Amino acid sequence: MPQLGWHQVRPAPIVLVSGTETFLAERAIRQLRDFLKLEDPSLEISDVQADSYAPGELLTLASPSLFGEPRLIRVSNVEKCSDTFLAEALDYLENPAEDTYVVLRHGGGVRGKKLLDTIRSGLGGAIEIVCAELKKDTEKYEFASNEFKAAGKRVTVSALRQLVAAFSDDLAELSAACQQLIADATSEVTETTVDRYYGGRVETNAFKVADWAIAGRNGEALITLRHALSSGADPVPIVAAFAMKIRTMAKVFGARGGSAQLGAQFGLAPWQVERAQKDLRGWNDEGLARCILVLAETDAAVKGAGRDPVFALERLIGVIARRGEQ
Repeated sequence: MPQLGWHQVRPAPIVLVSGTETFLAERAIRQLRDFLKLEDPSLEISDVQADSYAPGELLTLASPSLFGEPRLIRVSNVEKCSDTFLAEALDYLENPAEDTYVVLRHGGGVRGKKLLDTIRSGLGGAIEIVCAELKKDTEKYEFASNEFKAAGKRVTVSALRQLVAAFSDDLAELSAACQQLIADATSEVTETTVDRYYGGRVETNAFKVADWAIAGRNGEALITLRHALSSGADPVPIVAAFAMKIRTMAKVFGARGGSAQLGAQFGLAPWQVERAQKDLRGWNDEGLARCILVLAETDAAVKGAGRDPVFALERLIGVIARRGEQ
């Protein structure tokens, strides 16, 4: 059976998305969904949890609908699948439904090995999308380079190296940094551009400052902020990191549904939804609203409306660490 990289995902009756790199797996699944949706806007999308599978669920979802719309069935947690799911999935491979695309996400391990071996034998017209962890800096460099290439944005070699150095421990944050530079930079992204946003922060970055504050760790957030500033970080991208996280939290707050469903609803990746849900523990709507107001004030302050951008940042961190409480 064909084994393809995450960026080579294409429609097939059965798409096995394997590997430990969750960010790449979620992006591949999202790209497949977007492609199918573009081909036919009437696409029906369903989500199945293989570890809490209900008997007959797969066959029911794959059954032809009244109007014959194509169907995309996304199955998560296949590495934890129940015996019932395993048996029914093996049966389904013998006779996949027409106009139906079943995506099986397997994050690694030996559970479900019989299913994986059967899929890899080529039964059911399957393909495998391999999403292995990017461990080498050269792999991360290539990933970042492709982010800019796909957006048609020029970037220098030194800028790419600096980005990879600053975000080598988190592929999702590396991608977010690339996307922010793609969106904000009006011309070629150079080392100077990266310096202005993420300068000198191999160990300290804006997202870590935001993470500490959102977790309620005011002291750690302030220490990390001072480290970032002393390393040459600019207050503007630090506020942008806070804005990105708080904005995502506001979208997810009070919403019900699975991460894939909410991600599709709000234009987010499932991992972003799950992270926001985790960050929202202990928050209420009034506190979140106050943080959004202070965030807007801080954004204006660091862009010239205030006399002391560092004081504005420290105030913002205090408000967020208290979850917006007075």
